[in-house]
Amino acid sequence: MNPIALIWLQFALCAGLIGFAGVRLSRYGDAIATHTGLSRNWVGLILLATVTSLPELVTGLSAVTLAAAPDIAVGDVLGSCAFNLVILALVDIFYRKNSLYQQVGQGHVVSAGFGVILLAGAALAVLLGAQGMMPAIGHISMASVLLLGIYLVAMRTLYVIEQRHQGHTEATQRPDMTLKTALMGYGLASMVIVGAGIWLPMVGVELARLMGWSNSFVGTLFIAFATSVPELATTWGAVRIGALDMAVGNLLGSNLFDVLILAIDDVAYVKGAIYAQVSLVHAATAITACLMSGIVIVSLASRPTWRVAHVASWSSLALLALYLLNAAIQYWQA
Repeated sequence: MNPIALIWLQFALCAGLIGFAGVRLSRYGDAIATHTGLSRNWVGLILLATVTSLPELVTGLSAVTLAAAPDIAVGDVLGSCAFNLVILALVDIFYRKNSLYQQVGQGHVVSAGFGVILLAGAALAVLLGAQGMMPAIGHISMASVLLLGIYLVAMRTLYVIEQRHQGHTEATQRPDMTLKTALMGYGLASMVIVGAGIWLPMVGVELARLMGWSNSFVGTLFIAFATSVPELATTWGAVRIGALDMAVGNLLGSNLFDVLILAIDDVAYVKGAIYAQVSLVHAATAITACLMSGIVIVSLASRPTWRVAHVASWSSLALLALYLLNAAIQYWQA
């Protein structure tokens, strides 16, 4: 078989495995939420977001340790953050009952706001790291320590808010599976995601070589898409069962965890601070995702009702436009 066709086949297989497992996660997550009494918002933000971000985590660690490709690791994380917000726009376009931003709780504003802070911090880390202006502790950048601190503050804040509104969670139907079945299925789906995530960076490096593209371009667009398939599949599954808050919480929570993965990758990359070893073009992706998060905050606060040409709200179209702009920037730098 042609080497190029073979590598694209391997890429499609990775994405397919991750997608299949991601679809199952939404069902198991919803069942766990009902059995444990947790809100769908909290399950989406913590439980689903953590597991659907496992491909980024495993792929990043594999990229910096086995494949020696830090650009794929950083591009994957930041590209996934931008793609997750595109998924939010797609949900708004295809959810025809009403505007998505009207249907979900305004509590998501807080998680989106922390996303802006973390993404801006990641952009600053890349820019300062390239200039050698970011101090480090051994091979670990101080930026990673700060990102970890902000993430922990975000989780604590979101937990307090969730506890405050615990009595106002939406009613759910009785699940069609036991808690034991849901937990076992959740674990099995997670294992499939981890296995595919280990394989993916190897495929990405070979794909970049055969196509003559840079690792940053492949990581930001193609690897990020593949590792975001769980978010895409899980979000679609959540929308189908009417769990819109779980869907939005999953996407915004994944972005928080994804930026934390940068810090984890930095710890695993023993050759030096990872931010000083990657292309500056990653800062453009981080800033784009930051702008996209800002649009989400405005939309959640203003709750737009009208659709441009009866297709989508202005905010969803703006999210798509920013993503395409960043894709063009990445291509020009490839």
